[in-house]
Amino acid sequence: MVLKIYNTLTRKKETFKPISKEHVTMYNCGPTVYWYQHIGNLKAYLFADLLRRTLEFNDYKVKQVINVTDVGHLKSTDDEGRDESGEDKMELAAKREGKSAKEVSHFYFDLFKKDLAKLNIEQPSIWSWATEHIPEQIELVKKLEKKGFTYKTSDGIYFDTSKLKDYGKLAKLNIEGLEAGKRIDMSEKKNKTDFALWKFSKPEDKRQQEWDSPWGKGFPGWHIECSAMSMKYLGETIDLHTGGVDHIPVHHSNEIAQSEAATGKKFVNYWMHENFLTFKGEKVSKSKGGLFNLNELEEKGYSPLAYRYYNLTAIYRKPMDFSLEILDNAQNSYKKLKNIVANLQDDKKTNKEYLERFTEAMNDDLNTPKALAVLWELVRDEKAQGKYQAIKKMDEVFGLKLFEKETVEIPSEIKSLAEERLSAKKNKDFKKSDEIREKLRSLGWNIKDSKEGFELEKI
Repeated sequence: MVLKIYNTLTRKKETFKPISKEHVTMYNCGPTVYWYQHIGNLKAYLFADLLRRTLEFNDYKVKQVINVTDVGHLKSTDDEGRDESGEDKMELAAKREGKSAKEVSHFYFDLFKKDLAKLNIEQPSIWSWATEHIPEQIELVKKLEKKGFTYKTSDGIYFDTSKLKDYGKLAKLNIEGLEAGKRIDMSEKKNKTDFALWKFSKPEDKRQQEWDSPWGKGFPGWHIECSAMSMKYLGETIDLHTGGVDHIPVHHSNEIAQSEAATGKKFVNYWMHENFLTFKGEKVSKSKGGLFNLNELEEKGYSPLAYRYYNLTAIYRKPMDFSLEILDNAQNSYKKLKNIVANLQDDKKTNKEYLERFTEAMNDDLNTPKALAVLWELVRDEKAQGKYQAIKKMDEVFGLKLFEKETVEIPSEIKSLAEERLSAKKNKDFKKSDEIREKLRSLGWNIKDSKEGFELEKI
C-alpha cells in the first residue's frame, strides 16, 4: 500500500517517495537540555517515533538524526521568537545550578533519555550535539557570507532574508504585514525576519561556552545547528524533517532559508509537524496548567505507556486537550487492551484482513485513531483467527508493549505496609490485617495472598 503524508510545505497529502532506495533520511528537532522535558515536549518525540515505526513497517530503512541543543538557544522577547536578544538558556541553567554548562546538558539529557525509554521510543541513528559541531556551523556561515547572504552588526552576523525571494514559504508568511501593530526591537537588523547566524560574546558577559571564529569570539545562533548537522549526516537534501507547529514560522523557515541559500538545492522534501498538547483549549504552560513531566505522572499512578496510548487517540496534526481525567480514560482503555491481549493464544496464523485495514489507516498520513479502532475491532471479534500475530505486527507500529508484562516499581512505604500486614496475618490479628489492606487500597495498591506471602498490584 502507498504511504501518503501531509506535507506542510505544500499543504496537502502526498505520496511518499524517498530520495534513495538505500534508506530514508529523517531529521527531528531535538531537546534543549537545560531543564526537564514536560509531556508537551515529549509528544514531539512520540510522533517522530511513530513516523519512524510506520516507515519501517513499510519496509523502509531509516537513518534518523535528532539534534541536542546545548548552546545558542537564546531567550526570545516576543511570542514569535523573532527578537533574538536575551541570555542563552544553557548559560542561565549553569548559573542557576552552580555547574558547568556541559554538566547541566548531560544531566538533563540523561533524564530525557530515561523518559524516552519509559515511553518505548526508539533511539535515533545519531544524537547530534550542537557543541560538537561548531566547525561545521562556522563553515556554513562562511559559505553564506561568501554568497552575499550575511551582514555584520555590533552583536553578530545576521542572515539577510530580503536576499531570498521565497523566504517564509513554509509558513506562507506575509512579510510586508508581518507583526503589524507589534513593537519589534529591530536594533541593527535590516529586516524584521533577519536572524542571527553567529553571536559575538560581550566582554561583560562571562560565558562558559564560546569559540573563536573568523568574526571574533562568540557562539552560534539557534537555527544554524540544524542545517549544519543535517547536511553533515544526511546530505544537502533530505527526505523528512519533523517538529512542532510552533517551529514553522521561525525556526524551520530559517533552516530552509540558510540551507537553500548555501547549497542552491531544496533542503527538505517533506515537512511534517505535530500540533500542541493543550490544557483547557490552550497550549500547556506553567501559567495555564497541565505542565507535568513524566515522573510526576508516574507518581500519580499513570503508566508512561498509557500516555503513549493517549497520543494515539487523536490525529497528530490536531491539538490534543489534556487533563488527568482524560488520561484516566486512556489508562483504563490501555489496561483493558493489555488484559485481553494477555489471554490470546498464538494459532500461528496472521489475520490479513485486519492487518490490511490497519496498514491502510496508518498509511493515510498516520491516522492513528482509525488504526486504533481497527485494533479494538480485531480484539473484540470472537470469530477472527490469526489475532495474536496480527496484533503483534500492529504493535510494532504502536509501540505499546501489549504482550509484555509491565514492571512496576513498588515504593518502600508500600512494601513495608505489605510486610506488616503479612506479620499481622501470621499473628492472627485479622482486624489489623484488614485495616492495612484498606490503607494499601487508598494508596492505589491491591494486595493478594500467595505461596510466597503476598503479591502487590497497582490499581
